[in-house]
Amino acid sequence: MADTRHRPSQSHSKGWLFCFWLLLAAVLAGCGRPAEVVQLAGGTMGTTWHATYVPGPGAPGEAAVLQLIEAQLDAVNASMSTYRPDSEISRFNAAPAETWVEVSAPFYAVLATALEVGRASEGAYDVTVGPLVELWGFGPGAPVEDSVPAADEIEALRDVVGQDKLRLDGEGVRVRKLAPLRLDFSSLAKGYAVDRVADALLERGIGRFLVEVGGEMRVAGMSGRGDPWRVAIEQPDVGKGGIAAAVELTDTSVATSGDYRNFFEIDGRRYSHSIDPRTGRPVAHELVSVTVVHPSAMLADAWATALVVLGPERAAAVAQQQGLAVYFIASNGEEFIHSHTAAFEPYLSGDRA
Repeated sequence: MADTRHRPSQSHSKGWLFCFWLLLAAVLAGCGRPAEVVQLAGGTMGTTWHATYVPGPGAPGEAAVLQLIEAQLDAVNASMSTYRPDSEISRFNAAPAETWVEVSAPFYAVLATALEVGRASEGAYDVTVGPLVELWGFGPGAPVEDSVPAADEIEALRDVVGQDKLRLDGEGVRVRKLAPLRLDFSSLAKGYAVDRVADALLERGIGRFLVEVGGEMRVAGMSGRGDPWRVAIEQPDVGKGGIAAAVELTDTSVATSGDYRNFFEIDGRRYSHSIDPRTGRPVAHELVSVTVVHPSAMLADAWATALVVLGPERAAAVAQQQGLAVYFIASNGEEFIHSHTAAFEPYLSGDRA
């Protein structure tokens, strides 16, 4: 039995889908003298973060900005990391079913957003899908050998998956699960963390920056060159790299999701890490990469995941219904087909692949 494994180097399912260092080169290059730019970086949530900003008059010093960023990221990690047994989400997952659990306001807001995207995406997005992801070998501690789960194993887990098994009480800021399901915010927590950091920087008077966590980004103001920030969308060609398109952004966020970096093959059939919660099985269609531009990095993050699961036709229809700015890349044999919604057109630069 032929078995080919492709796994990302980081623990989360989304890989690096943006050419980040190429992006930084583009930010700092060009004609004219750029403004003073500060770059900071570190690790969080099993991945890395980067921040590039232009310190204006009265801006805090570099050490203070670093402390500010790390404080925001630590708060998100302490609340939403499934890798920490003491995190808020781990405590919720360990709580018995049919019990109301009081949660923090940020936790409640992120969950409410996730459920909203789940409803709007026709159930393609679901933050309770984690057990199925693990069953297919894409969760923490992936097995040494890939295998296809039995149908009865899939069906058994579907009984404990589904956002319809959650009840929210906004007045009491509490959540109740009707079955022993588990939440996993990995598909929007990085975007949420980006928003937290961005809002903190704006509050401290820093209005020109790029913040990135695990590939999800938010920018504000103009780059160090005095023009919009430029971001490269990666061509989904494993091992070859390349740029599919370039976008120019200011005061917005961008996120990409794809199924071309994390998958396995058995007997010539490819099994993606993108699990459709409606079937309990990996998606099987030609849509391989989705990039979303949205004012909220959290929503860009979540919608990129949802649209990849939906597939090319429904993703395009739902994106249009929701008024989303989306760039799609689908495979056609050895070639790639590029398309985008009308709302995405203003962000495209002249440097298209």
